[in-house]
Amino acid sequence: MTETAFLETKSGRKLAYHRIEGVGPCIVFLGGLKSDMMGTKAVFLEDWARRNGRAFLRFDYSGHGESSGDFTDGCIGDWAEDTAEVVAALTEGPILPVGSSMGGWQALLLARSQPERLAGLVTIAAAPDFTEDGYWAGFTPAQRARIEAGQTVELPSDYMEPYKVTPRMITDGRNQLVLRSPLHLPFPTRFLQGTADTAVSVATATRLLEHATGPDMRLLLVKDADHRFSDGPCLDLIVQAIHEVLASNV
Repeated sequence: MTETAFLETKSGRKLAYHRIEGVGPCIVFLGGLKSDMMGTKAVFLEDWARRNGRAFLRFDYSGHGESSGDFTDGCIGDWAEDTAEVVAALTEGPILPVGSSMGGWQALLLARSQPERLAGLVTIAAAPDFTEDGYWAGFTPAQRARIEAGQTVELPSDYMEPYKVTPRMITDGRNQLVLRSPLHLPFPTRFLQGTADTAVSVATATRLLEHATGPDMRLLLVKDADHRFSDGPCLDLIVQAIHEVLASNV
């Protein structure tokens, strides 16, 4: 395993990352909310990339893993800035983002802002616009009142400790929405989604597929796969999706 290195951003955030050199396009793994670059999918893909001589990058957003900052101070826009700076500083030429859950939203934001950099895109249980369509839409009147009063709301999670949703997470999220305006993905795109996912619904995956436009876009539904999408067969499907995208760039 590579040693952890750090990148200091323009805003003074210190972002932890692991990078291996190899043939491009560089595969950039974008983790989920409150996840880190030591997760099963990130480490598995780095091992696969090393064995196959592929360039690969994984990192922690600010407030996540080994990077600086507190999670509750961050928001979707901050992590989009982190992603853009990491890509600019640590990669050259075409990239292939692989975004998991919230990382899928980050990958879509990157695709919208820098489509010329992307050789393709793979998402795993992508969660675009979840601060609005998941959090805010599901809040009770009392929870909405707390946010509007500048207070934090705690939500249970099936996968970790409760999420603390801050007012900034909600208000900033509204500036990052990708399902309310045109979203063109002019490169091979593969969306992966488990039917037993209790964090991101199949309906979200199909909504993304129907909303986005592009010449080569596919959604793969995996029966009984959960949000982690990290067992052996699911990991193999991620690699298969990467192979499909890379093959179209030959």
